[in-house]
Amino acid sequence: MLKLNPTGGPSPEEPRPSGVAVIATIFLLAAAYLILVGALLLAHRLSLNFGAPILTGLEQAGPYMFLLVGVTAALTGWDLLRLDNWGRWAAIVAALFGLVMLVPSVSMSVIQLNPARLAAGGVGIMVRSAILWYLFQEPVRERFR
Repeated sequence: MLKLNPTGGPSPEEPRPSGVAVIATIFLLAAAYLILVGALLLAHRLSLNFGAPILTGLEQAGPYMFLLVGVTAALTGWDLLRLDNWGRWAAIVAALFGLVMLVPSVSMSVIQLNPARLAAGGVGIMVRSAILWYLFQEPVRERFR
């Protein structure tokens, strides 16, 4: 059973699961990248193509989409570090959305016989699937309650 400290958060004697810290780091690094690229786009220093690997098509909405997704990813990473259940659910939704958005590009890579794009898309699908699998594990879910 999860022990709570007087502030309502998890007790210091129960460390944060290492997988949660890794997932939070992924979100925070993606957020830093997106916010930096979004700021450089606003200054007309970069092309929209710099967001294609992370935004999977949303980069066409312009620099404000970079900033919006970056801030959302930063908040998700922060909530994961705090073991806030909202952060867990935001990470689940983001991973599921990213997984679904990668399926067409992986399918097209198979049809076009493009091994580099297939490998990149496959790794993206595997990482997102691992995040989903990990965040749905019972011991991890218990830490977020």
